[in-house]
Formats: sequence, structure tokens, C-alpha cells
Amino acid sequence: MKTIKPLFLPALYQDSAAQGRMILRDGSTATIRVSKPDDAEALAKFFQHLSPESRRQRFFSESKPGMNMISALSDSSNPRKQVTMLVSRVADGADRIIATGSYIAHDENTAEFAVAVDDAFQGKGIGALLLERLSVIAVGNGFVHFLAVTNPNNQAMLETFRNSGFEMTEKIEDGLVQVNIDVTPRKESVARSEMRDRVFTTASIRPFFKPNAVAVVGASREPGSIGYRIMQQLTGQQFNGPVYPVNPKASVICSIRAYKSVRDIPEPVDLAIIVVPKKFVLSVIDDCAAHGVKAVVVISAGFAETDDEGKALQAQLVQKVRDYGMRMVGPNCLGLINTDPEVRLGASFSPTYPNHGSIAMSSQSGALGIAILELATKLHLGLSCFVSVGNKADVTGNDLLQYWEEDPQTNVILLYLESFGNPRRFARIARRVSRSTPIVCVKSGRTTAGTRAAGSHTAALAASDVATEALFQQTGVIRAETLEEMFDLAAMLAHQPLPQGRRIGIVTNAGGPGILATDACEAAGLEVPLVSDKTREELKSFLPAAAALNNPIDMIASAPPEHFKRTIEIAMQDENLDSIIVIYIPVGTADNKAIMEAVAEGVAAGRAAGAANKPVIAVMMTEDHANVPMKVGNETLPRYLFPESAARVLSKIVRYAEWRNAPLAIIPDFEDVNVAKARAICQKALAERNGGWLLTEEVREILKAFKLPLPAGGVAKTADEAVKIAEEIGYPVAVKLDSIKLVHKTEIGGVLLNLKTKEAVRKAFDAIKARVDATGQPEAMNGALIQPMVSGGVEVMVGVTEDPLFGPLIAFGLGGIYVEVLKDVNFRITPLSVQDASQMVRSIKGYKLLQGYRGHAPADLDALEELLLRTSTMVEEIPEIKELDMNPVFALEPGKGACIVDCRIRIEAKTVGQPVRYSFGASHA
Repeated sequence: MKTIKPLFLPALYQDSAAQGRMILRDGSTATIRVSKPDDAEALAKFFQHLSPESRRQRFFSESKPGMNMISALSDSSNPRKQVTMLVSRVADGADRIIATGSYIAHDENTAEFAVAVDDAFQGKGIGALLLERLSVIAVGNGFVHFLAVTNPNNQAMLETFRNSGFEMTEKIEDGLVQVNIDVTPRKESVARSEMRDRVFTTASIRPFFKPNAVAVVGASREPGSIGYRIMQQLTGQQFNGPVYPVNPKASVICSIRAYKSVRDIPEPVDLAIIVVPKKFVLSVIDDCAAHGVKAVVVISAGFAETDDEGKALQAQLVQKVRDYGMRMVGPNCLGLINTDPEVRLGASFSPTYPNHGSIAMSSQSGALGIAILELATKLHLGLSCFVSVGNKADVTGNDLLQYWEEDPQTNVILLYLESFGNPRRFARIARRVSRSTPIVCVKSGRTTAGTRAAGSHTAALAASDVATEALFQQTGVIRAETLEEMFDLAAMLAHQPLPQGRRIGIVTNAGGPGILATDACEAAGLEVPLVSDKTREELKSFLPAAAALNNPIDMIASAPPEHFKRTIEIAMQDENLDSIIVIYIPVGTADNKAIMEAVAEGVAAGRAAGAANKPVIAVMMTEDHANVPMKVGNETLPRYLFPESAARVLSKIVRYAEWRNAPLAIIPDFEDVNVAKARAICQKALAERNGGWLLTEEVREILKAFKLPLPAGGVAKTADEAVKIAEEIGYPVAVKLDSIKLVHKTEIGGVLLNLKTKEAVRKAFDAIKARVDATGQPEAMNGALIQPMVSGGVEVMVGVTEDPLFGPLIAFGLGGIYVEVLKDVNFRITPLSVQDASQMVRSIKGYKLLQGYRGHAPADLDALEELLLRTSTMVEEIPEIKELDMNPVFALEPGKGACIVDCRIRIEAKTVGQPVRYSFGASHA
């Protein structure tokens, strides 16, 4: 492929750039939205409330703006004219505007930018956030420059521009500073935006895990009640801060003075745990806001998990929390835990408080969370934090990932997910976090009852779990099939270095388990190579003659502890091996304890000899705590019950290590595409016939607009036209039905191939017309596509289907009539990176055909990758495309490219709430 220009994509928001929640520098929140005409009165009050100095900075005058200007700013209906964004917060019991930012068209490509922030909210990063969001909206509407004029003494605003990451110039004219900002996303602006998001989000989550004080609203003296159990956890685990029970009917709970309301607590409180009936929750939020509480955990149930009434109540709860600038975990959750010895926060009604460790976990299920905590404790796995997110009404896994990314106590993240709220934002964050902190996820809901009617091969192949699998592959998230496997993975990730390769050394005292381990490793894509000559000679010096010295290294059943120790030490130093599996199965009267001590000593000796970065895991097929990690000096050695479990764990972690060590992915920016032309074709089709399957000529023009490889040819309306086109492009040709109603052309004989004369072409056209007429739908034939026969190469397919939550899924696999039979297809979520396209081409089982097989020439892999990338760009830029099938695509010899022989596209009008495009930032891809 040619030299690639990277495309830098703006950050995604939890809601959207134009509306939703906005997190400020201090961790508090506000609501942001685009203005509308009935905001004029509130906007006038906002400008009136500003200090004279702030008005001077905004309007170069202390006088208030006139109603004509305010009315104009209140109307954002035409984003090519102007857009004003309003930031609001409930203050003094009333919802009021605290900041506003605008761009107003200056010329075709430039807009004037201005911002004003309430004096009480200055210094909280609102100006930078408004610049960031308005730039996204402006670029989407054709503006590429902002022009801002300010006083030289307005250093805060000037620093906002300078720290934005945008390319900018400054000049002083008539005593004012004129700033010209190129608001096209670039590497630096995307990095600054993501940094702000990460830092501000972390600040908003910190009060949950490191509160100065905790109030338990609904604390109880009744043993067994949730309010009592939470108090017992907080006090029993010796939370390092004051705990305030709140109950209007009690004066003392758990030997601590109780208060009738949060408003009555004499000291500041960061975190409130709410355990009251659902009908009282909203009033408790009012009390918390009045007292300055920053974060709430709503344990109470009866919200969106129940019925429509519960959903409505949850919507009110979320709005109230956001209006007050707070964050919320829940509702309908188990609570949260922070085991940091400096904090010891047990804000949960789980009976189990886990050991301190480096694994953070979020569970969407509260009941399952209790079992998870018990299992972690049983397996001696220490947790840094645990959160039950419940209904995820406010705080989600996306927020927690960003907090744990910055948490020095956490080096592994575990997620139990039942659903995704914003999968594209999750993907963007997870892809960045996975570069430094492994994420292991169990995702339930893998199957869907019933079948989905689909009009394309791609849609039929895209099963319910395909999007999730693609997301995890693209972002480095390690998928665990079960909770047990999740903890198996966590044990190795938390305690061992990442493997540097796929070569596995197996040390065993029994041939059977060694063979099982070898088979399992190779089945999982790992290698079990021969050990080096040096290793073999050293082993030969002390192991019995019956021992196997290649790999697996079988020390035989009678191996004493000393043989375990020396063999492990030597194997760890072998440069042919990247990881070691040690297998022990007790035979006769073997001393299990002595063997385990020898294993520990062997690992310690191997480390001392220089194998510091080589992971070692053990398979102890004994009854006594065989799957509990064992201490080896300052490190912990993961142990598994069976060889297959160890092999599966290693294979998944090896793939993660390879992903993590690969170069950062790049999303290409194709400058030779004509997006406007393709959009116009789609808009015309929507206006004329409300979308659906496009006509062949429409499809060809859209593909040409994105420089996708098509054979010559055209659509003929008559037999004479068909002959004329055939004569122009040369024989032999194919004649194919063009119809938006009869989409499966071969089923009615609508495809005739290898026609070598004009008589054959004329006859073919007439035959197709007769067959369409015979269906009783003569109007279904729009014409016939005439194109040259394409020979040679390998038939592949490229397809797109729209997932309602994830957006476009792009598919690649072997093509032709066997696509749904062989199902040799893999999927990725768009937009594709260069690395995604390369992996897609190389991941199908039929890849050997593309490499050249039994005398056949190899395929032009660069051309296939570019075709995938251009298709990805097309469906991102034209969100009306809902389904696309390119089948077959001929992958020709290197240098000859690829050729799309047949393609169908179905479009629909864009809908409100459609997934936002451009999800993966190139700077952290």
C-alpha cells in the first residue's frame, strides 16, 4: 500500500458532543446542550449575573448584551450560521446557566469563537471543554478555523487556546489579541482531549474510593438488614475516616451517633451510601446536594431493572444527580470496596471483604459480585478495588477503566459485563488502557433466541456475539469464557511477567499430563520446541536415563525434589523457551510439600540466574489447595488443576502480549475520495424512494467516489445499449440483472456469463427480461449491468452490516457461492486501522489460498487491505449505508490489485441516537 497519512479522530463522549453530561476539572459535573429559542430569558439572566470584568472579556464592554444578540445566540437551528452551547447546573435550588460558548460563521471556512463562564465556575476547565466540543460540531459542518479576539490580559483564555493542542497563530491588532485556530483534529489536540477526559473523570471517581467521610443513609440497628451490614463492614474493616449513620428514627447505630438527615451532619461528607426505599431516594439526593456530598452509591432497587415506572424514576434520579454536579454508582447495586490499607473502605453489604492486592474488578451483577468476592478470597487473590455498578445509570465501566488506569494500586482489571452502554467509547478507552494494564472480561448474553431475517450474506453471518468478539480483538481486551477462567487469567497477569513469545517449555514428572499439555498448547496456537543442546546436556548430567530430555522434559514419576529444582532452574535459562509450565502429579508416597518447596526454590534460582522476565506457572494435580497461588520469595506462582487450563491461560496471555507489543495502529486518511458526491447520491435515493437497495449505477458511482476498484462497464436499458457497452469494453462479457426488488439475481437466472458475441449479449438481455416478466413484476427490471469477464485470482467477499449498538461491522472472507456454507469470515468494528485490515486478511482459514497454493499465484494482499480500509472509510462517512455486500471480489496477482465484480448497498435515513462514527483514536489505536 502507498504511504499512509494518519487520520486523527476527536474523542467520543458518553452522550454526544452536542448534549449530555460534562465532567469538570474538580470532578463535579454539569449538563451541556445546544441552545434553543426559548433559552433567551435564561441566557439574558446569565449575562446579567456575570461580573463586569467577565462581561468585558466576553463583549469588550461592561454593559449587558442586547436582546437581539441574545435571541440570535439562542437559535442554533442552523449550524452553518451559528451554534451556542449552554452549560447548566442546579444552584441555590434553581437550574441555571453557568457557562456558554458560541461559534458564529465568519466566512465559508471560518467561524468566530467566544466563551463566557460564571465567575464562581472559572478555573474548572469549562472553557477548554467548550472549545473542544464546539470544534467537533464546527468541523462536522464544514468549518476548519476558529477566529477569537480577546484582551491581552485575558491570560486564562489565551492559555486555553495554547493548551488545546490545535495549531494556532496569534497577532496583536488595535490593542487586542487575534487568535486563529485550525480546529481540524490533529495528534496533539486528540491527545490533550483524551488527557482532559482521563484526568477529569479520575477526579470525579476519586470520592468513591478515597472519601474523607462516609454517610450511610438508611443505616439500621436491625441485624441482617442491608443498612446494618454496610455499617458493620465500614466499622469492622476500620475505614480510615468518620462514618455517619443517618436514620430519622434512631439516635445511635453501631455505637455511633446517628443523624436524622444528611443535612444535620456537622462535618463535610464526600460519599453517601443510600439504602432507603426507592420512593425516598430523590429526596435523599436533595439532602446530599445541600450538604455538598460529591458521590452517592444507591443500593436501593426498584428502578430500571423492574418496569416502565422504574425506568421513569431512574431517569429522574439521573437527572437530579447530574443537575447537582454529583456522580452516582447504581442504583440496584451491591456497593463498592477499596482494600488500600490507607483507606480500608467496605461500602458494601457483601459478607466477604477481600484481601488486599493489585486486581480491580467491576461486576454488573450484585448477586454474582458476592460469589466473585468469596471465590477471590478462596483462591487467595487480592483485590485493590471492587465495584458493583448495578444499573450503570451514571458511573459505568468506561469511567472505572480511566480511574484504574491511573491507580498505582491496580495492575489488572476484571470486568463482568451483561451489556454495553456505549461500546464505541468503551473500545476507545479500553484500547488505550490495555497498552499498560491488562483487561480481562467475561461478557454474558452470547446467544440470541430466534433468528434474524437478513437481506445480505453479511447480515446473516453476523451472529449476536460477533460485534463483542471483534471489539475485544481490536482493543486488546482478554476474553474469559467463564468466571473460573477469568480468575485463572488474573492469577498469572497479576503475578507473572508477560511472555515474550509463543515457545513453551514443559517440565513434568509424568508423560501423560505432559502430552496433554503439549496437545493443548499446540491446539491453542502455541509452540513446544526442542530445548537447546546446552539444556539437554545439563539435564543429562543428573536425570535418569529413562527421562525424556527434549520437550516436554519428563523427569519420570520418581523424580525427587532436587530434580524438580534443578530442572526448572535450567529450563528457565533456555533461550529457546519463552514460558515454563511445571506439572506435578503425586505418585505413591511422594512428599507433596517437599516437591512444592523444590518448585519454589527452582523458580527462585532461575530468577537469580537471569530469567527475570520469563513467566512460570504450575499445574499441581493434587487435592491440597492445588489451584491456590504459591509464594516464591517476593513473587507468587499461579497454580492450576489441569494442563489444559494452564495452556488456555498462556495462549490468551501470549496473544495479549503480542497485541500490546505491536506498533500503535493507524487509521488512514484518504484524501482522494469524493464524500460529497456519494452523500448526494444517497440523499437523492432517500428522497425519491425512501432508500432501500440502491440501483447498480448508484452503487457503482458511490464506489467510484471512494476509489474502490471496479471493472469497466455500465447499465443498459435495452438490448441495443447492452450490445453497445459490450462492444466498447470488449468480449467476453457478463450480463447481470439490475433490480432493487429481485436482489438475489442468480435465483431467477439473472446472471449470464462469458458471452463472446453481440448476438449472445442481445439474446442474454432478452432472456433476463423474459424471466423477470415471468415473475409478474416486469417493472422490477431496471436494466442490465454489462461488464467484462474477470478471470484468475481468488474469490473473496467484503461486507458491512449495521449493528444497532456498535455501528458498522465489516466482514472479510472467502467469497463466491460458498460464503454462507464455509462461513470462513471474520468481522471488525469500523473504522478499521491499517493493522485491523492486515489481521482480517490473514485471519481467515483460507489465507493459504491468498498466499499462493499448489501452483496458483498469490493474491495482491496490499490491494485487499486498501479495499477494506476504503470500504471502512465509506461506511463511516456515509452513515446511511446499512448493508453492503461485495461478493465476489477477485483478489488478483500482486501488482494487479483487486476487482469488485458484484456489489449491493442498502441505505436508510439516519436515525436519532445512531451510534457515533469514528470511535478509535489513531493516536492510541
